[in-house]
Amino acid sequence: MTTVDWWTLGDVIEALSGVRPPGPTPVVRDFGIDSRTIGVGGVFVALPGSQLDGHDFVAAAFRRGARAALVHREVAVQALTLDMRQPPATWPEAWERPVLLRVEDALTGLQNLARYWRRRHEALQVVGITGSIGKTTTKEVIAQVLSAHRPTLKSPGNYNSEIGLPLSLVRARSYHGFAVLEMGFYVPGDIALLCDIARPHIGVVTAIDRVHAERAGSLEAIVRGKAELVQALPEEGVAVLNMDDPWVAQMARWTSARVVGYGMSPKAQVRASDVQVRGLQGLRFQVHAEGVTHTVTTPLLGRHAVYAALAAIAVARSLGVPWETLLTALAHMYYRPRLRPFRGPKGAWILDDAYNAAPRSTTAALEFLATLPGERIAVLGDMLELGPYEEEGHREVGRKAAQVVDRLIAVGPRARWLAQAAAEAGLPRESLRLAQDPEEAWHHLRPWLHERAVVLVKASRAVGLDALVRRLEEEARA
Repeated sequence: MTTVDWWTLGDVIEALSGVRPPGPTPVVRDFGIDSRTIGVGGVFVALPGSQLDGHDFVAAAFRRGARAALVHREVAVQALTLDMRQPPATWPEAWERPVLLRVEDALTGLQNLARYWRRRHEALQVVGITGSIGKTTTKEVIAQVLSAHRPTLKSPGNYNSEIGLPLSLVRARSYHGFAVLEMGFYVPGDIALLCDIARPHIGVVTAIDRVHAERAGSLEAIVRGKAELVQALPEEGVAVLNMDDPWVAQMARWTSARVVGYGMSPKAQVRASDVQVRGLQGLRFQVHAEGVTHTVTTPLLGRHAVYAALAAIAVARSLGVPWETLLTALAHMYYRPRLRPFRGPKGAWILDDAYNAAPRSTTAALEFLATLPGERIAVLGDMLELGPYEEEGHREVGRKAAQVVDRLIAVGPRARWLAQAAAEAGLPRESLRLAQDPEEAWHHLRPWLHERAVVLVKASRAVGLDALVRRLEEEARA
């Protein structure tokens, strides 16, 4: 098949049915699962959800100009219906009307679209990224470094699921040299499915933590699930593994691809030394690889961000990116990880890391907080989906917090374990507050704010501490 830039309705039909309608068909501009954002000429994929069913919004998608909708049940709209399970013997002569494409399952249909498009872009070098923590940051850093060399497709936001990855891949174009795709995991088999769709040439594993143990069942099951990425790589592929993480390092035995290790360990082929954490100014370190040493400077924040930079170097060199290009890209990073600093009320520095949390990532954020001058305050909320490691994980973070912070606000029922462990480790009771929700956390935090305060805000997304961050931004502007 030839590589192309734009989908047509004929491509969509062929991907779903194996049969291509004769003659020209209209161009398809994009694919989406939200009827509110689907554009003119797009294909709306009607996915059922726990709260809403996309089939109920097909009419809204057509009103916004969608060209077609992927459905797996009858929908009461005025449209041409084509059954992809039994392709018709005759095809329309004109395609003015919107089209309902009936499939066995809309999600499987979306995934088949992505598989088809991947075959149409055989030359595309796909980098898959997984791990319990650091996936999105590592994806962003790798994508920015590669894009300095050739146009690079990346999965937007955290589009890392059986829905998000296909939606990312169908946006590949012939001018893309690379695609950097995040691969999420809940249970074994998830990443194997994503690899079957994307067919990565390079696989990056960041680190293993107890995130999603509630669904996966155990840390060992998480390791097996993440290892599906390196197991799916072809022999001519490259497994880029964090050698400082023993769970990740052992995956070198589970792949037939060439292994490139990164980290601070002597076993790493891409190794960092002399790491200087320069507060809000970023990082400086030496990287040793391929028998040479280079100095890396980057605005990435925190010692833990060294790993994202090292992974980017390992991937870039494996894909032939010159050293000068990648070092310049790292020095001029315009992406900041989720740990976002801004000036809050009364001149306090706020470190917004409220998007998500796990024991390891929260400990890393606390270690960065420890490098900053001023009175250190942490607002830490529940870390979810830890399963049997729930209490242990919160207590671990609480003990670390006691070593770093001057004041602590624990938000949510699970965070009480965190607060209790911090008190047991020596944090004075008068420096500790418990809050049920972000609003109560704000009332505790407000009197503690001053010009020399530095406040870390971190929790699992469901805790809603992003509301506290918005309140801090609003108060600073007032």
